[in-house]
Amino acid sequence: MERPIREEGDPYGTHRSLEPKGSLPQPARRLDNDFSRLFRGEMLVEVETLNVDAASFRQMGLAGDVGGKVLETVKARGKQHNPVTGSGGMLLGRVAQLAPGRPTESVKVGDRIASLISLSLTPLRIDGVREVRAASAQLDVRGEAVLFASSPYAKMPSDFSDRVALAALDVAGAAPQVARLVSPGMTVVVLGAGGKSGTLCCVEAKRRGAHVIGVESHLPSAIELDEIGVCSTIVTTDARDPIAVRHAVGTEADVVFSCVNVSDVEMSAILCARDRGTVYFFSMTTSFTGAALGAEGVGKDVSLVIGNGFAHGHADHTLDLLRQFPVLLALFERRYGGSS
Repeated sequence: MERPIREEGDPYGTHRSLEPKGSLPQPARRLDNDFSRLFRGEMLVEVETLNVDAASFRQMGLAGDVGGKVLETVKARGKQHNPVTGSGGMLLGRVAQLAPGRPTESVKVGDRIASLISLSLTPLRIDGVREVRAASAQLDVRGEAVLFASSPYAKMPSDFSDRVALAALDVAGAAPQVARLVSPGMTVVVLGAGGKSGTLCCVEAKRRGAHVIGVESHLPSAIELDEIGVCSTIVTTDARDPIAVRHAVGTEADVVFSCVNVSDVEMSAILCARDRGTVYFFSMTTSFTGAALGAEGVGKDVSLVIGNGFAHGHADHTLDLLRQFPVLLALFERRYGGSS
């Protein structure tokens, strides 16, 4: 049944912010998740799966029941905005209604889409959790959400399973950012190289002609990364020990990508970068104050880049990367395509 439409919708979603009133939805403490009516420019989505970001899923897992924590957060805040990590994730669902005032688009009611914005700014209601899959940090749920007129999304591809596509789209911004920063002959270090975004970064850096050094403390992930064959060297040192990481890497990189799901690795990334090099923090656990003051404290003149999960064409870029590298696709299918 179609919901009535109110005309006062804002393309950036400020009309859904309750605390503080009128703020942008990402920093808001609470959003309006009453979908008995929609606002101009909104897309109503029947939510099937939440793909929680790795840092948030890990934190909730350490604190207790992940499904219960998500239900608690959404009930309190009207969105999945982890109060500890400040991050969220993204969703998979089916388009239920399109309000007038949206930009020109090819999607229609009934199409299945993945949001390409954070759950930390997406109004969301969850009526129940069906299944929690720790291996892929995904939860199958019953619920609804709305995307704003400014919210990017991707139609689900037909040549991947939902779980694999969702896992890739969750970190779709990683590979395009590598493509922008890496040139042939560069030395690239990736912290958390065996994880989801880290693996994509390694493959893209290799494709760009770089000498790639991966840092991955989890041995099974390091072994899987080695099997892909894109890293010149894989170091299994704990990324939270900056001196050990610097010694193990043994060189200074032109570009360092931090893709870890734990905190306190800012200085490892900084110490691995050459003078006037670039450090790109793709991890949601990053302390940008710690990175800025830490670089100053060790006399490192490096460019510190805040990771942006959005880049034009990033969904197609990342899915094409999986298509072009069968060993990468096989890894994603093995890790994220199962039921565990």
